Amino acid sequence: AVQPKSKKTLAKSGVKNIVVVEGVRIPFLQSGTSYADLMPHDLARAALQGLLNRTSVPRDVVDYIVYGTVIQEVKTSNVAREAALGAGFSDKTPAHTVTMACISSNQAMTTGVGLIAAGQCDVVVAGGVELMSDVPIRHSRKMRKTMLTLNRAKTLGQKLSLISKIRPDYFAPELPAVAEFSTSETMGHSADRLAAAFAISRLEQDEYALRSHTLAKKAQEGGLLLDVVPFKVPGRETVTKDNGIRPSSMEQMGKLKPAFVKPFGTVTAANSSFLTDGASAILLMSEEKALAMGYKPKAYLRDFVYVSQDPKDQLLLGPTYATPKVLEKAGLTMADIDVFEFHEAFAGQILANLKAMDSDWFAQNYMGRKSKVGAPPLEKFNTWGGSLSLGHPFGATGCRLVITAAHRLKKEGGQYGLVAACAAGGQGHAMIVELYPQ
Repeated sequence: AVQPKSKKTLAKSGVKNIVVVEGVRIPFLQSGTSYADLMPHDLARAALQGLLNRTSVPRDVVDYIVYGTVIQEVKTSNVAREAALGAGFSDKTPAHTVTMACISSNQAMTTGVGLIAAGQCDVVVAGGVELMSDVPIRHSRKMRKTMLTLNRAKTLGQKLSLISKIRPDYFAPELPAVAEFSTSETMGHSADRLAAAFAISRLEQDEYALRSHTLAKKAQEGGLLLDVVPFKVPGRETVTKDNGIRPSSMEQMGKLKPAFVKPFGTVTAANSSFLTDGASAILLMSEEKALAMGYKPKAYLRDFVYVSQDPKDQLLLGPTYATPKVLEKAGLTMADIDVFEFHEAFAGQILANLKAMDSDWFAQNYMGRKSKVGAPPLEKFNTWGGSLSLGHPFGATGCRLVITAAHRLKKEGGQYGLVAACAAGGQGHAMIVELYPQ
């Protein structure tokens, strides 16, 4: 008979236990589809309302709201506050917005954990939002300067003099790019170089992407994506499910041309995450508060770490650096982890991380460690799909990872989940999620 694993306890004496009561997200949609005419706070408001509907938490019980976002809409730069007011939270509840690229809602959650652990709050709502259908496009700097000076000009003569200096090149717009400011390289380009550095073939990347879409489809059809709440889009239909899940065939995927490094690159549209609109929200409480209010928590949020590396060559290796650190902090090993939920930016990025995690040479030469941490077994890894198939609204993915880990632990009877993600700037995050005793 199989010996049951000994249960390791991660509760620390004198430290508040922080629990996830519930987490939701509106369906993640490909940009340019049903959410195209909305603003980011509309999506965030819908996620917050979904959380309120599902938990019936009294609006005035929430002490604080933190939201993550990456590409800010200038009109609603503190999107957390605008969404909270729109969702009907008490106007006495403070709210702020954080940004940390693809781990923005991870940062929102751990900010909430900090507020509760410090005794400042008992109930925090964290979340994230991204609307890639509408990103701010600016005038050129020359044009902006001229327009601001024009605003201050007193006389008609001054105004005409300024207008006469405008040249055709002033009208060239500035578009935001998914590129590193420090290296000017797009993330896709970095992913392609990373795949090449770890000798990951186009075939392996396409196979992994197909796995993600196939598993996501199965999870969607099997009713496993319990965090999704329907969203009635004003003036349009009610959206009930993610629309980017599209299992293709290896043959169809093989026809696509490289998207970044041409003509020999291996990263394509099919093995990369797509531009996504979406929002998520998660209800965090101290364990005492949750129980006093009659809630049955889903999971404990335990140890977490943030890491950062060289943004040129190690942009997407955050999980490799963060995983051994968080395991050591928690006193766990890879064998203790029942569920892995990693953010899938690119198939090549995931496979490169798995190879790096399984390499003593990489651990010794780059991480200053004696030995490798080991790669997660695929049968425990992203088994309900991931960002490649479900979508990746930059600011919202972290909450999806955490709540999926909690749901999988319950469904599979596991105890510990490990969430990890890479982010622009060469940063990364990992966190241990523990199933709440049933």
